[in-house]
Amino acid sequence: MAKPVIAIVGRPNVGKSTLFNKLIGERRSIVEDTPGVTRDRIFGECEWRGKNLLLIDTGGIEPKTDDIILSQMKDQAQIAIDDADVIVFMCDVRTGLTAADKEIGIMLKKSKKPVVPCINKCDRIGDLPYEYYEFYELGFECDPVAVSSVHGSGTGDLLDACLDALGDHDEGEEEDAGIRVAVLGKPNAGKSSIVNRFLGENRMIVSNIAGTTRDAVDSRVENECGTFTFIDTAGIRRQSRINDQIEKYSVLRAHMAVERADVCLIMIDASVGITEQDEKIAGIAHEAGKASIIVVNKWDTVEKDNSTVNEFTKRIRTALAYMPYAPITFVSAKTGQRVTGIYELIKSVYEQAHFRVTTGALNDVLGEATMRVQPPTDKGKRLKIYYMTQSQVAPPTFVLFCNNAELFHFSYQRYIENCLRETYGFKGTPIKLIIKQKGESPSISIPKRERRAAQSGVEELNVEEYYDIESEE
Repeated sequence: MAKPVIAIVGRPNVGKSTLFNKLIGERRSIVEDTPGVTRDRIFGECEWRGKNLLLIDTGGIEPKTDDIILSQMKDQAQIAIDDADVIVFMCDVRTGLTAADKEIGIMLKKSKKPVVPCINKCDRIGDLPYEYYEFYELGFECDPVAVSSVHGSGTGDLLDACLDALGDHDEGEEEDAGIRVAVLGKPNAGKSSIVNRFLGENRMIVSNIAGTTRDAVDSRVENECGTFTFIDTAGIRRQSRINDQIEKYSVLRAHMAVERADVCLIMIDASVGITEQDEKIAGIAHEAGKASIIVVNKWDTVEKDNSTVNEFTKRIRTALAYMPYAPITFVSAKTGQRVTGIYELIKSVYEQAHFRVTTGALNDVLGEATMRVQPPTDKGKRLKIYYMTQSQVAPPTFVLFCNNAELFHFSYQRYIENCLRETYGFKGTPIKLIIKQKGESPSISIPKRERRAAQSGVEELNVEEYYDIESEE
């Protein structure tokens, strides 16, 4: 289901990236006092009041500039504004209300989106600085929220204001949208053709000219398999070939489509074969943790023999070795060959991405796995894995508690992942493992019943004592 989107915008160097990092709980945006460090939009997620939110950190907006990079940053921010459900307009209390702030405020009012003014660097405890009250002059419905992005004070009030501004905006849309499916691929791979085939009409412009689709277009389909929203995206070219500015922003919208999708269809042109660019496009979905299906289109144009499918499959598996979980289907959007079968695949990988395993059952799998293959040792020290639980879905995320995180080598993590797939499938979805060392707080809540089931097979460990796990009463 689509998450509400919150875009953080403002002049350069007002603390947008610092706030973004604080809200998502990790240092993902580069933070520096030099204006213009953040150029592209950066995405992250946070949870507040039981809602998952998608945050966008943008480059600073300079309303009037001849600098090419600053001009492009402004265009990027405009895309974020267009895509956002709520806009956080960040200003700096130390510099006060500037002419640039006023111009950005006018630009945001034209968007007709809810705006939450955020006044940063209010670090002093007690009364707000006099300069804070200047920002009421911006004239937004929401009162300015005072924060300190460095210390994190006021961020809860900011998120409260954002959710209040959202209201029930996203509730109905999520229910009606069903499963959101982003269709990705190089130009002319047949993305629009396959969406037209799903829709049973020529709603998308189809042409042999690469770049016909400029925007990400949503199309809703309801049938006996369920409700689906297909997002037809612009073809993603190699960076060196993206010269046209409009096309550059089309590519950025394709990235945004991945962020709000539940499932990604990665289109590969069978007449060309899998290319390096296909690998990069598939990597976007993989890195975003999205359930994915590899769709080999134009299969009707390929001369076949008994080994064609196996050979093509082998080439795909070699090129996309990082996503062996993704199912492969061979179709023809032009003739409709095997296209309807994609619906069941979408439902299947969506369900797998949202599958949850009880903690007790997970620790049975962990116990068998460690008996079959002993955990690694280093300088006489052996890795001990005490406990495993599933913290979230889409993608399925598992937290493993151990005595020493450095001993938990990547190869053994891959082995544990393979054991999980062997037992529960998880076909079509990536799996995320989070390794927690003794003494670290996992920042998750585990039901009493499941905790007792896990502890019954755990030696030398009182889970609550070592990890301060909060129980659900």
